[in-house]
Amino acid sequence: MRKFWLLFSQTVTVLVAAFFVVATLKPQWIERRPFSSVGGLVSVIEAPSGAQRGTGPIGSFSSAAKIASAAVVSINTSKAAVKNPHAGDPWFKFFYGDQGQGEPQGGLGSGVIISASGYILTNNHVVEGADEIEVVLLDARKAKAKVIGTDPETDLAILKIELDKLPVIVLGNSDALQVGDSVLAIGNPFGVGQTVTGGIVSALGRSKLGINTFENFIQTDAAINPGNSGGALVDTTGALMGINTAIYSRSGGSMGIGFAIPVSTAKQVLESIVKDGQVTRGWIGVEPQELNAELMETFNVKSKEGVIITGVLQNGPAGQAGIKPGDVITAVNGKAVGNVTELLTAVAGLKPGTAAPLSVQRAGKTSDISVTPAKRVRPKAQN
Repeated sequence: MRKFWLLFSQTVTVLVAAFFVVATLKPQWIERRPFSSVGGLVSVIEAPSGAQRGTGPIGSFSSAAKIASAAVVSINTSKAAVKNPHAGDPWFKFFYGDQGQGEPQGGLGSGVIISASGYILTNNHVVEGADEIEVVLLDARKAKAKVIGTDPETDLAILKIELDKLPVIVLGNSDALQVGDSVLAIGNPFGVGQTVTGGIVSALGRSKLGINTFENFIQTDAAINPGNSGGALVDTTGALMGINTAIYSRSGGSMGIGFAIPVSTAKQVLESIVKDGQVTRGWIGVEPQELNAELMETFNVKSKEGVIITGVLQNGPAGQAGIKPGDVITAVNGKAVGNVTELLTAVAGLKPGTAAPLSVQRAGKTSDISVTPAKRVRPKAQN
């Protein structure tokens, strides 16, 4: 028995030693995953059944960048210098000298071509107050741009250029974005030339930032810097998801917190401006607030979803339709609303003069109340 045991031990020892030698010198002999040589590189990634491999390097977004970059433009603006009203006063000249006309002011931004007919989507703050606007394409072509319309409340503007054979970006579905999705930011930061940066969607529905009247930002950590404003935020297929607008920064440069206006918002603004020359929004005359325990107790509300109305303008559209303080609005025209921002956005999207149903919870019961919105008047500070 002892002889057999020694023989078994020696056999196992030899096999283990042989396996170690093979694993060290010829690991491919024992590799279970198939490998193939492609362009001198070895790929060992197993694709799921029925899936097709990409033509580019694994993990690369070069295809998306190439598709979208052609439709992203640089925007150069100039504004005539403002003459000092006291420049002609002899005493002013005596103390301060002849200051002359001064130097014209220049600006820099980005934009996205959204139509073969030459329409360009950008930020309002990029072109606001500009006397001349020049658009530079990726292929180095240049053209003077005309402002078709602006919407300061969302910080969007529509320009138009007269060039042929324009590249056009594909408009995506920003409502389908999820936190963690990969995105690319494309623009002309600091005027160094078109630049592509990558990151993920850090958050959705950012509001109460004090940037715009209507806020529903996509937050991303893709680097966005001065000059990127008005540029494209695209997904991994190159489809437009948003318009890069602002950053949170202590230094003036990217700190990993950037904000983009969703393309869903941009579409509404685009359609209104192109069709009517301006953005017309609905208004119903209510004071909405977020639901909380204190308000629920004050108004004896049991609903935990929706937006509570704490004030109603007596002769406003909502008041005339029967909306009362303490009512909880859960949907506007069939679209659910869960916070004040969503309610304001949904109401703003209604067509003035056309009745729309509002789902209202009152005394534990839900009913639809038809409200005919009026035209929202833009605040005087933005006129």
